[in-house]
Amino acid sequence: MKKTNLFPCLLLTIASLSGCGSGSSDTADGWRDLFDGKTLNGWNRLDGEAEFSVENGEIVGTAIANTPNTFLVTEEKFEDFILELEIKVEHESSNSGVMVRGQHDPNARDGQGRVFGYQVETDPQERAWSGGIYDEARRNWLYPLSLNPPARSAFKLGEFNKYRIEFIGNELKTWVNGQEAAYLVDEMDRSGFIGLQVHSIRDAANAGRKTYFRNIRIKTENLEPTAMKSDMFVVSTVPNTLTDHEKQRGWRLLFNGTNSEGWRGTRQKAFPEQGWSIRDGVLIIEAAKEGSPRPGDIITEEKFSAFDLAFDFKLTEGANSGVKYFVTLSDGEVGSALGLEYQVLDDERHPDAKQGIDGNRTLASLYDLITADKQPRFVQPIGEWNKGRVVVHPDNRVEHFINGLKVLEYVRGSEEYKQLVAGSKYKNIENFGLAEEGYILLQDHSDEVHYRSIKIREF
Repeated sequence: MKKTNLFPCLLLTIASLSGCGSGSSDTADGWRDLFDGKTLNGWNRLDGEAEFSVENGEIVGTAIANTPNTFLVTEEKFEDFILELEIKVEHESSNSGVMVRGQHDPNARDGQGRVFGYQVETDPQERAWSGGIYDEARRNWLYPLSLNPPARSAFKLGEFNKYRIEFIGNELKTWVNGQEAAYLVDEMDRSGFIGLQVHSIRDAANAGRKTYFRNIRIKTENLEPTAMKSDMFVVSTVPNTLTDHEKQRGWRLLFNGTNSEGWRGTRQKAFPEQGWSIRDGVLIIEAAKEGSPRPGDIITEEKFSAFDLAFDFKLTEGANSGVKYFVTLSDGEVGSALGLEYQVLDDERHPDAKQGIDGNRTLASLYDLITADKQPRFVQPIGEWNKGRVVVHPDNRVEHFINGLKVLEYVRGSEEYKQLVAGSKYKNIENFGLAEEGYILLQDHSDEVHYRSIKIREF
């Protein structure tokens, strides 16, 4: 890291500070320029061979064919900060982004090196996820803008767009042109560099396309987090916790991480004495043991109608479970209680994935009714945590998500829904899935499956 002697600068007035450090300057309100408008002092290029130059007070990144993603990164590392900058791309294929608390492994890719970590996206493609948060070369998407559709229209192709990025403690928040975009709570990296990306290109015809950056400034002291004004969804990898933002908007934990409060056996008055356990903040349904009775499903003590339900789950190899909603308990009913089901399944190893129609029993599907339109990169491997989400709107529109990606949508009670039910295993059940309210259920399917961070917000 380049060392800068700041002592002489202390003898100067604020107006003359522009000559200190690596071309940066401090202002009376605590902001410091990271780019002096003339040189690339204080920045280094990593990984690829894309070119960075200074033109008209702007950093210009020029794409080159047959080279990896290229990053211009600060020599200085930062912990807590508020960062502002402006970004312009002129073509919809010119994907870019801003690394925050960025990391670099010089030994990756046979010594070529690899930048990795949090990246705030510049995504002018049709999906329009600019301002979303991607974990470069590590966990993939952490906050896609399918979680916050209003933000998708904020970015303007061919114009300079103002980004504001707050990374304070474990909370990363983003704005694009004043529009709230993403809200992530994560504790993977505590410090790192700021980086500007020129994305690799597959088509040599795209060589020469440019990405522009200007007015790059940072504040690192006396930070005041900005409260989000909207009801935007918060993605958190910190187990069984809620942010103040969530609490203020009615979110609450359905599983507190400590005990079984709020849950009971499906047809029992109490929580099962065996088969379900709570360890290290995780609610676990254990695998069946030969000769031992099964504990059965567990349900919430409360019923719910319109709600936003989020949960983390981790599968073991070949496991099957499910999260049911609008569960009703009828006299004389046997087996797993009836309800609409978010399928939790090892698609590769469990035979149920091959049953049903066109994959409608696979992971994140509406079991036996609608197939989840998943993308492989949005599903974490067996043995790692995935994030499920079910949103039931007051108008009976329902959405399923996995790791932030919306994979299906339907309307309870619509003609299309009724036709799906008529062709399913539920065809002989009157008014299946149409109850005004019901319990939420975690299914015991004789396999070991882990749950945590189960939270809900009612509409």
